[in-house]
Amino acid sequence: MTQVLSNFIKALRASDVRVSTAESIDAAAALELVGFEHRTLIKEALGQVLAKTPDDKSRFNDCFERFFTFEALSGDDALAGEQGGDDAQREGAAGDDAGQGGSGGGGAGGLAAMLERGDGAALQQALASAARNVQLQNIRLFTQRGMYIRRILEDMGIEPLDDFLFALLKANDDDPRALKLKEQKARLIENVAELVDRQMLMYTANAWPKLREEVLQKTPLARIEMRDFKVMQELVRKLAKRLVSLHSRRRHVSKRGQLDVRHTIRKNIEYDGLLFETVWKRVRVDRPKVIAVCDVSGSVAQVARFLLLFLYSVAEVLPKVRAFAFSSHLGEVTQLFETKPVEDAVIETVNTYGMGSTDYGGALAELERLTLADIDQRTTVIILGDARSNYGDAGERSLRRIHERARRVLWLNPEPMAFWNSGDSEMQKLGAACDKVESCRSLKHLERVVSEIARTAI
Repeated sequence: MTQVLSNFIKALRASDVRVSTAESIDAAAALELVGFEHRTLIKEALGQVLAKTPDDKSRFNDCFERFFTFEALSGDDALAGEQGGDDAQREGAAGDDAGQGGSGGGGAGGLAAMLERGDGAALQQALASAARNVQLQNIRLFTQRGMYIRRILEDMGIEPLDDFLFALLKANDDDPRALKLKEQKARLIENVAELVDRQMLMYTANAWPKLREEVLQKTPLARIEMRDFKVMQELVRKLAKRLVSLHSRRRHVSKRGQLDVRHTIRKNIEYDGLLFETVWKRVRVDRPKVIAVCDVSGSVAQVARFLLLFLYSVAEVLPKVRAFAFSSHLGEVTQLFETKPVEDAVIETVNTYGMGSTDYGGALAELERLTLADIDQRTTVIILGDARSNYGDAGERSLRRIHERARRVLWLNPEPMAFWNSGDSEMQKLGAACDKVESCRSLKHLERVVSEIARTAI
């Protein structure tokens, strides 16, 4: 428990809570008095010793909940199982958070068996043990992310599992057991990455601003916490300003065209033929029209929020943006962004259209009805969504008709590619009606997409 307390104090300091050496000793003494059985009692005791001001209290409570959290593994029931832990387990989880305790995976047999039987509790314990063994609490730089993910997977037994999978697939390429295990392995890797991202954000909360921004730019948007929203909004503004500066300058140079020799000579007759003033041929520039369609249901809403924020922050180079949002039904929100501050418009969009079961067929049919007449060869259509249609109509016929008229159709999927076309995902059908399909999970991805669209303004 001494190591757990030491790591917790590191996290507090990273969250801008000042903790002296003397207070650390007092915290250890308080834990000896109250014991380690009751999570609420531990929180109260440590809070009395380590949080001195109202602001400290708020930061302490937030840090405690994140550090001593108990979360089921994400993914379907085949991976997480139904053994996520009862209330007693949750109450005693203070010392067993990711990176704090548990027992390891134990090679191919242990890891494969846990995955196949969907033993979520055992997987959570193995993940916590592996994180502790590789000392995940020492992560400081985003460049260490891949290293820690690999070390945790190796500690859990990923290499023997790979050998086991290879043997199954070698015997039969279509072995249902191997294919299911392969999918479960992909979800396990995603859970490990999520744990590393969460720990990295916690231990870098008060790091040098540029390091913090680097972490947030590359962190999956669905995992951005509410406390980081202001930082993220400011980061979006900075990136948008940079794009505007870059592409406005390129457009200005491009508009000059070639030197108009005849008019230049005529302009400089009064200077005896010395070329003091130049005249350039004018080049007509057609700025692109953008139609942005965002699925704002569930975790996709987080990515949609930042895409809309980004698009409307670069209005100087993308002046013609029409925005639509949907879950169970689709509606245009362009006027919201024209009449309200962009942050308020984003919040209202999510609140208005983010409730309900996702209906891609209905949404794309309505998009076709509302926009098809206005779509031409200058129009770029961006669709952001996970393509999960709840086993209903995917809407690929409407999307094909839109694609026939548009300059290009881009589909941005916030899910990892390993999850595409699994379950109710219709990515294969919808992707066939697009010019480009790619995974778009972080601010870096969004910046690249918006920059690519802005280049067509030249």
